[in-house]
Amino acid sequence: MQNFEKIKLNRDFHRLYTKGKSKVTPLFVVYTAKGRKGKLRLGITVGKKIGGAVQRNRAKRLITSAFRSLTPNLTQGYDVVIVARVRVLAFKSTQIAELLKKQFTEIGLWCEDESD
Repeated sequence: MQNFEKIKLNRDFHRLYTKGKSKVTPLFVVYTAKGRKGKLRLGITVGKKIGGAVQRNRAKRLITSAFRSLTPNLTQGYDVVIVARVRVLAFKSTQIAELLKKQFTEIGLWCEDESD
């Protein structure tokens, strides 16, 4: 069961790149902005520098899995775009989830209301 929707339209990605807040880590860049639909939405971008199709799809699966584990504690109504970097393939989804949690706390999307 997904608690979020996927961002698929280019204009939504472009809006986040230009008007969203960004946080940078060695593994990824996180862009966030208030969403228009009132739901939590996720978009993932993985460039060809990561590797072939297998590596790019693995990076997307790792990020999606990490994000899915964090959705119960994230504030609804925001759009999030995560741009993967080359180092992301060397980590597990639990480690990625810890880094994402730290980024979301700094941005202000993390709420501790629900239990972990």
